[in-house]
Amino acid sequence: MTKTYRASESVSEGHPDKVADQISDAILDELIRDDKNSRVACETFVTTGLSMIGGEISTNAYVDLQRVVRDTIKDIGYDDPRLGFYYRDVAVLNVIHEQSPEIAQGVVSEKPEEQGAGDQGMMMGYAVRDTEELMPLPITLAHNLTRELAELRKSNKLNYHRPDGKSQVNIRYIDGQPDKVEKVTLAAQHTEEVELDKLQEDLHEMLVKPVLGDLYDPDIDLIVNGTGKFVIGGPQGDAGLTGRKIIVDTYGGFGSHGGGAFSGKDPSKVDRTGSYATRYLAKNVVAAGYADKCEVRVAYTIGVPEPFSFDINTYNTNSIPEDEIKAKLEREFDLRPGMIIQAFDLKRPIYKQTAAYGHFGREDLDVPWEKTDLF
Repeated sequence: MTKTYRASESVSEGHPDKVADQISDAILDELIRDDKNSRVACETFVTTGLSMIGGEISTNAYVDLQRVVRDTIKDIGYDDPRLGFYYRDVAVLNVIHEQSPEIAQGVVSEKPEEQGAGDQGMMMGYAVRDTEELMPLPITLAHNLTRELAELRKSNKLNYHRPDGKSQVNIRYIDGQPDKVEKVTLAAQHTEEVELDKLQEDLHEMLVKPVLGDLYDPDIDLIVNGTGKFVIGGPQGDAGLTGRKIIVDTYGGFGSHGGGAFSGKDPSKVDRTGSYATRYLAKNVVAAGYADKCEVRVAYTIGVPEPFSFDINTYNTNSIPEDEIKAKLEREFDLRPGMIIQAFDLKRPIYKQTAAYGHFGREDLDVPWEKTDLF
């Protein structure tokens, strides 16, 4: 019997990096809504009193940038000037410029089968039979905790909770199978007057017990606000930047990661599109019973439609030969970027909803890369 321990973290929608991700994807959605061929690489930086929008955008659409940024900040929950980051008075600085024509010439094509990759890079997709969503259990529980923490704030059940927050979950595995929740760490921004004991008790009873459900153990090691106090948070407490939570966005440290971020990038960017496609393929392999665990890997060269490389790893959990699984995937799904965009109908405003609580395992969002309809 072999014991191993794996931990994953999640951050709430009010975390400064996630604020930046949501702003970038909100801008992307608005541009694609009016011009589906918009080329967008939108980066956001937030800090006390400031939201700076930069990157490269080529589009025929008009977007009221001030409105999109302020509405997004308000929706997240920064609607009180006492939070140090307030949607009404935050300065919105626009330093966007057009996409390089040298990149555009390799990407723009009227025929999807001829559309080249927007950049070089590696993309990884992963699936495992830990959960119904075929996601690793630690990241699933971590996301469930931060998402429910935000819901408790929005419903006013935790009326002292502020938008920033984090979770981390440590799972004991026995012979590769999840066995027990060993530890949970929570960081919850709060108002000045709340005592730590009150916060710990509320989060234990209102958050941890309901979210863990049958996995809850009274002896669980629960840490709430490890420094003892978390009043100053969000962009006032720490600057935020688009694309800094790539492991939170994906599989919580399970499998591999190519290194590219997703938010603020239109679907011509293979960092996003290739990662969605490989998740779809890996999930379908596991859902079909060909393996209990699968990683799909693809790489691209800028301006070239065909993948630079393609491979899979089933970690010796496969029920049929890996070469046969790989051949099935190559036969059933076209990994050229334009063909992925066409198969998933990606030129539509679906991206802001993915910018918090993970891009994968999101059966609540009805996104195409989570479907199990390949075989």
